[in-house]
Amino acid sequence: MTPAERPSLRLLVRLSLMMFLQYAIWGAWLPFLWSFLADHRGFTGDQIGSMFAAGAVGAIVGPFLAGQVADRWFDTEKYLGISHLLGAVLIWQLARVESFTGFLVFSLVYGIVYAPTLALTNSLAFHHLPDRDRDFGRIRLWGTFGWIAVGIAMGHWLAWKHSPPATLEAMQALVESGRAQTLEQAETLVRAAGKADAFRLSAILGALMGLYCFTLPHTPPSREGRKNAALEALSEVRWQPLRTLFLLAVPVSCIHQFYFVHTEAFLDRFLDPPAFFTTLFGKGGGGFMTIGQMTEVLVLGALPLVAARLSRKTLLGVGLLAYAGRMALFAYGQDSAALLLLGVALHGLCFGCFIFVSFLVVDEETTPDVRASAQNLFNLVIVGIGVIVGSKIAGWVADWAGGDYTRLFEVPMWAALACLAALTVFYPGRRPLEMIHARRRLS
Repeated sequence: MTPAERPSLRLLVRLSLMMFLQYAIWGAWLPFLWSFLADHRGFTGDQIGSMFAAGAVGAIVGPFLAGQVADRWFDTEKYLGISHLLGAVLIWQLARVESFTGFLVFSLVYGIVYAPTLALTNSLAFHHLPDRDRDFGRIRLWGTFGWIAVGIAMGHWLAWKHSPPATLEAMQALVESGRAQTLEQAETLVRAAGKADAFRLSAILGALMGLYCFTLPHTPPSREGRKNAALEALSEVRWQPLRTLFLLAVPVSCIHQFYFVHTEAFLDRFLDPPAFFTTLFGKGGGGFMTIGQMTEVLVLGALPLVAARLSRKTLLGVGLLAYAGRMALFAYGQDSAALLLLGVALHGLCFGCFIFVSFLVVDEETTPDVRASAQNLFNLVIVGIGVIVGSKIAGWVADWAGGDYTRLFEVPMWAALACLAALTVFYPGRRPLEMIHARRRLS
């Protein structure tokens, strides 16, 4: 690789900051949504599942709106800027909307605005990076840094502003009014109310991201194709390995959603870490969940070193095995802080080896003029169909489990093992390069 083929430091910094803000916006509120709605708003598991599902609808709209616009009509960086500014206004409202219907409507509209931007930031980065295997990992890991930063920030904010001794008076008032039976229950309720600040933080970051997007490298639409870009991308999915990858992505996304729906409240209830860890991560499970993003950084940093040596199938299999292991640790290791923290740490392998590698496969296996739409189609599955189905299932299973987290986490554990078996049987191994070129000519 010659020096001329390497991206400039300025480009790397600009794209890294884009990823940092993109995922900080999401990470500010997502880990806290279940406990905020359950403990503060009093919504049922089925209702909360509907909230998560509503937010994912945007990933379904994305391939037929954002992908078409970015591939055919509109500069990607401008589309991102407008979307994030509008999203900042919408998510600010979620901090104060109290009714189920109102929260559902705002979640739906926000999902339509925000979800497509996830794939479009990938597409913009791929457009400007000369070597995706070498360069994209170190760009994308800054998104993980963003998630870590806001997670820890919210953990310390909750510890400082929404925990004793600052909230002792409010806690005593809840006990005296009968809304809480003990001070411990009152503390949970007070801290849950404080999680509304997560939406306000996300809105501030969204406004900053919206303004910043207008300064990103110019990424014009491709005007070579005359057909609908999303439909062209959909036609390419019929080829292996994309066919198997897209089919597996639905149940894997459901499994992934179990983690984000239930883990923060689960850790808040069962994790009894050493005081040193509380000093680092603050109160609530959200701060501790950033351990998963920290291991994600390590995995993404290591992927460029192993991507050329291991097949995509092997990496995807490691990711699925990590999904099963994480759920097993949550199901059977509730009495051990070390096992629970290990389960959280496995998130790095889950995300890096399956989700991240999947986006690489999509980019590799599609033609250049429809790659933004192809990314959005996969986004449809990962944070669209899969999240909608997974959120509803996670809500139903929570109601069915009745607070028994062993029963709850056994469901995604067995599902992950089934996906691993399907990958082993149906996903093709390495193919000669000439076969790939021949397929492209035929398409």
